[in-house]
Amino acid sequence: MYNEKVMDHFSNPRNVGEIKDADGVGEVGNAKCGDIMRIYLQVENDIITDVKFKTFGCGAAIATSSMVTEMVKGKTLDEALEISNQAVAEALGGLPPAKMHCSNLAADALHEAIKDYIAKKGK
Repeated sequence: MYNEKVMDHFSNPRNVGEIKDADGVGEVGNAKCGDIMRIYLQVENDIITDVKFKTFGCGAAIATSSMVTEMVKGKTLDEALEISNQAVAEALGGLPPAKMHCSNLAADALHEAIKDYIAKKGK
């Protein structure tokens, strides 16, 4: 069902955990499937210097969380905001159609964390 890259990010997720006193935190969930993602950001000079995640969900949810953290580390906030749900799925080499909603959660959690950072900084 899942390709090798998805399985790698599920079996060996990158950037798992939380950042104490994070600059931005985003949480999203999908009541239909029960997946919940929380993404933590550390930001310096509008660049994401560290990112961690905690996800409760299926293999695709964990894999997309891992992938989105890899995609944004070192990026500016504007660059990170451009990461789409489709881009996350493509970076993983695709997801089964029934699991595409998981990539939506990863990008959405990232965007929520950036919004939280902006709100906290009053920008």
